Amino acid sequence: MLSIWEQRSFSARPQVAVVGAGIVGLFTALHHKRAHPRHRVLVLERGPHPSGASVKNAGFACFGSPSELLADMAAEGEERALRRVEQRWRGLQELRAELGDAAIGFEASGGHELFADDPLYTRVAEGFDGLNRSLHAIFGRRVYEWADGRKGDLGLRTDHLAYTDLEGPVDSGKLMQALLRKAQEAGVELQFNAGVTAVDEEADGVRLALADGDPILADRVAVCTNGYTQALFPLLDVLPARGQVLLTAPIPGMKLKGTFHANEGYVYFRDLDGAVLLGGGRDLDKAGETTTADDVTPLIQDHLEHLLRTVIIPGTPYTIAGRWSGVMAFASAGKEPLVERISPRVVVAVRLSGMGVAIGIRVARRAAGLVAE
Repeated sequence: MLSIWEQRSFSARPQVAVVGAGIVGLFTALHHKRAHPRHRVLVLERGPHPSGASVKNAGFACFGSPSELLADMAAEGEERALRRVEQRWRGLQELRAELGDAAIGFEASGGHELFADDPLYTRVAEGFDGLNRSLHAIFGRRVYEWADGRKGDLGLRTDHLAYTDLEGPVDSGKLMQALLRKAQEAGVELQFNAGVTAVDEEADGVRLALADGDPILADRVAVCTNGYTQALFPLLDVLPARGQVLLTAPIPGMKLKGTFHANEGYVYFRDLDGAVLLGGGRDLDKAGETTTADDVTPLIQDHLEHLLRTVIIPGTPYTIAGRWSGVMAFASAGKEPLVERISPRVVVAVRLSGMGVAIGIRVARRAAGLVAE
């Protein structure tokens, strides 16, 4: 009982359907729509708004801390690790150019890494100059400096501090709103509260079963569900990885400014409107955090609060304003994103390894290219 107007404007078969309205999903749709303006491009999102890691993260525009990069180089080889850094750096520049710093809330307040006098610091100190030399080919300059003199200015209780002026925080909510506007202005259609429960390729298209509503048949499909991908394709090497976060209430006189990492990137924090946003600790219970459950646990939350009291704002009273979690996705080994065709009409673009802000726009471009082939 659909009218001709509904059939033409709202129920026509899409040439491309994108599952997931995060950074990768929206940019995949946008890239395809720009290349094929006459195509109907439909994005399906399970939540009432973008609800995955793109809006659950801590809001970092970063490409990796010294300890993380040195660990990656040791585990995967220097060439592969540096290629990934270049992708992250180029992706951040493209994201900022596409949406604008003001629209995404980017602040050039710098990125930092904290170290205690322990074996991790010793390893990083020994490889510090070599890391800078390796990165010079990408950045054309020295990237990291030791900045122990800044500890007091930031209110931190730590033994050592590394610093780069090339990173900073973003407002993830503003970023996604800006991207949504950009996609809609280009003619991309969005359908929220449309959870896809199955993706089945048929002879003449791809049928998407919805949790609530009639199925949708599309010519081609891009699946951009990152940490939730196993629900659709359980055999893919895509492991969910929950990241827990807490936010304090505003703290009078707080000195913290910028983005901060510790312990090979497993801990991260930043200032936000005079408060501390702190997350991580997944390394304390990797098995337990390999989950899509939207929850927080006492083990990790207590660890984060301990860091808050002893390292980040030592001796400063605080109250917790909120806690939440977001689901990232990793491979069983390595940190390469998974962007490939898994059947003639279906492409996946997932497994961002916690770097969706940095590489999402470039992963999406690759996905859009595969969809159009």
